[in-house]
Amino acid sequence: PAPVKPPDGGWGWIVLLGCFVITGFSYAFPKAVSVYFKELMKDFHVGYSDTAWISSIMLAMLYGTGPVCSIMVNQFGCRPVMLIGGLLASSGMILASFTTNIIELYLTAGVLTGLGMALNFQPSLIMLGTYFDKRRPLANGLAAAGSPVFLSSLSPLGQVLLEKFGWRGGFLIMGGLLLNCCTCGAVMRPLDMGMKRKMEKAQDKYEAKEMLPIGGKSEEGISATDGTKKAKKAKKKPRKGKKLLDFSIFSNRGFIIYTISKFILVLGLFVPPILLVNYAKDTGVPDTEAAFLLSIIGFIDIFARPACGMVAGLKWVRPHVAYLFSFSMLFNGLTDICSARASNYTGLVIFCVFFGISYGMVGALQFEVLMAIVGSQKFSSAIGLVLLIEAFAVLIGPPSAGRCRLVDALKNYEVIFYLAGSEVVLSALFLAMATYCCLNR
Repeated sequence: PAPVKPPDGGWGWIVLLGCFVITGFSYAFPKAVSVYFKELMKDFHVGYSDTAWISSIMLAMLYGTGPVCSIMVNQFGCRPVMLIGGLLASSGMILASFTTNIIELYLTAGVLTGLGMALNFQPSLIMLGTYFDKRRPLANGLAAAGSPVFLSSLSPLGQVLLEKFGWRGGFLIMGGLLLNCCTCGAVMRPLDMGMKRKMEKAQDKYEAKEMLPIGGKSEEGISATDGTKKAKKAKKKPRKGKKLLDFSIFSNRGFIIYTISKFILVLGLFVPPILLVNYAKDTGVPDTEAAFLLSIIGFIDIFARPACGMVAGLKWVRPHVAYLFSFSMLFNGLTDICSARASNYTGLVIFCVFFGISYGMVGALQFEVLMAIVGSQKFSSAIGLVLLIEAFAVLIGPPSAGRCRLVDALKNYEVIFYLAGSEVVLSALFLAMATYCCLNR
């Protein structure tokens, strides 16, 4: 059957709200859990690196299970997968509140909750792509704004819960909050449901016409019966089995170019936010002011993502959205390189403003560009494979032991910022040049 035309509104705004919440939980929750690390270290007598594995496992599940999510969505649809994901994410945190050692925490808060969030994140983006077409860049920008909004709210909330109820009570309440993922999954109504309701209304009209006296209207009734008979015959025809994972997207040159550039991008994109606070402290900035730098990035990021989505939706910009994405990456990489020599608090604040703008632009455009390349029909398979490839970049990116040792050995963050910035710039140049030479030439 031909795909249903996206309504670009209506129930799509509710779907967008659900996607906003899911994106917020998926990206912010692994970072917000770090509030509990000190208490976990005391209770389980472990080091910081041991507790940090909880967040790492969550992120690994979010990225690494991409193909599994794609297969489940292609087989069962978005709504059932999201409902199961919401239950898994919630049960993982609830079970984590009863754990007695760090290994059990890895399995519950790490594996179960991470898998649950993965089963929510990917289908929500797929549903957003089916409900929006003309307004899709704006919808992607608004949905991506969930990440900074939730990050700025979940961390303080976690601190309050920790002080009042301890880490066990905090995990229990966080588990309850994650049940909202089930609500978001419930509103992801497939578009064919709306078409079925229209068919039912049409049938009701036909039955009403059948009750009318024979005349001019009877011909309409006969034609309607013929139409319903044809529809029934069409329904009886056996459906072809869906592909569990569509590997034909690797024959799309645009997809290959996007995947390579995204892999290089992830190597350096997350480095500055992770090292920024320690970098500021080493330059003599007090602890409270150093922590405030991340708040500046988050605040700018909230407004940058929807604004970039609006710009990407303009008629003369949208056909060239890949170039806008490469410009945002170039902007981000140059910001990292220029900030490497920031030696005072004012310089770091200026860096955070520009980094927040460029980081928000990248976040708003990354999935919009992928949707534009592969289309909504193949997006479910494409995003799963892209996230799996990104998982390898996340593992060898900022958390890698090599970079940490480099900082410890040199006691100099300039080299790391130069390295991260050059990786992001390289990804921008590769995307722009490869798109022009291989696709638009």
